[in-house]
Amino acid sequence: MLHRLDETGSHPLSGFTAIAVIAVWVTVGVATGFPDWWATTLFAVTGGVTFVMVFVIQHTQARQTSATQLKLDELIRATARADDGLIAVQEAPEGLLDRLTESTVADREWI
Repeated sequence: MLHRLDETGSHPLSGFTAIAVIAVWVTVGVATGFPDWWATTLFAVTGGVTFVMVFVIQHTQARQTSATQLKLDELIRATARADDGLIAVQEAPEGLLDRLTESTVADREWI
């Protein structure tokens, strides 16, 4: 469901739709004198949309990160001189990541 919301939200027409809805909502507010129900509805809808979008964005970033990691793992596998021990290193404990980072930085210093 979140993936579908992401696809729908990233469609070019969704921006135009959002602008149209906002224009209609402001027009209704102007026509009715901006009553309390108008502001209450506005706050409730924007709060709900914001809440849902946090999860949609988090889901999208997690998918993109997973896809990037898979692609990098495939590049490591395909490169003969690469260290296959680094495949899926993102799952390693924090201490191991720190040691690997230190050794990589030390290797780069002579280059």
